Amino acid sequence: MTELSISTIAGVFDAIVAGPPEGRPVLLLHGFPQTGLVWQRQIAALAAYGYRVVAPDQRGYSPGARPQRPEDYRMDLLVDDVVAITEELGWAAFDLVGHDWGGAVAWWTAHAHPGRVRTLTVVSTPHPGALATALRTDQDQRERSHYMIDWRDTPATEERMLARDAQELRELYAGKVPQDSAEAYVRHLSQPGALTAALNWYRAGRPGGEIGVIEVPTLYVWSTEDSAFGPAAAQGSRQWTNGPYRFETLQGVSHWVPEEAPETLSRLLLEHLRTHSGYGTATRTPLIDSPKR
Repeated sequence: MTELSISTIAGVFDAIVAGPPEGRPVLLLHGFPQTGLVWQRQIAALAAYGYRVVAPDQRGYSPGARPQRPEDYRMDLLVDDVVAITEELGWAAFDLVGHDWGGAVAWWTAHAHPGRVRTLTVVSTPHPGALATALRTDQDQRERSHYMIDWRDTPATEERMLARDAQELRELYAGKVPQDSAEAYVRHLSQPGALTAALNWYRAGRPGGEIGVIEVPTLYVWSTEDSAFGPAAAQGSRQWTNGPYRFETLQGVSHWVPEEAPETLSRLLLEHLRTHSGYGTATRTPLIDSPKR
């Protein structure tokens, strides 16, 4: 894995990249409060099978793409970032993977650009339509999502999360994220303006427009101990897809799936990509049957 800077009209995005340049392209989107580092185990697994994998630090997490206003973190702009990054990489089509907020961006990107997204994999985050329904009808989901309202307070939330050597920020990882990774996230988000930028994702307001059904092959991975997303929204995501769909439930796993269950997630992701290796019309690199050594 190496580091890469990707220059776009929105700014410069830092990224981790691995795999042969000619490999089938996969973009991985992280969530809060993490960075592209969250995908390091999946990056290694995919690169070993010949994929070209890029995991950017998204808007606000990359110092070179860190606007100050909450309205600069609207969903349409986050989707535009995905398009701009992949265009800069020269990817006409790509497989898209997202976790947490990265999962939300992935759902919206697959809806807005089905001709470019070859396959979709979302970890933890339900389809936005299913989540909206659950928030209206399911008390459990309303209680799980109440933190989003609390975190919109500024600068109180930043001050509270970073107080006492970032104790509250560290507690969010619930001991499920490897300590070295958690420390890296805390260092990154302790930089001036970084945590405010990350929290601006919650302060940007509701996405403009409406999201419909997803047409591309979709893998959705949800875990039973996820504190943010309950079963109603997770199970309701199926009705918001109109293409091949696979729903996997990980028993006893928390919200931090990529790091708590890395081998399982990597296996599911590789199976999904292999199953739909022929989907779409863009030029593709065939999946190699064994890892590259």
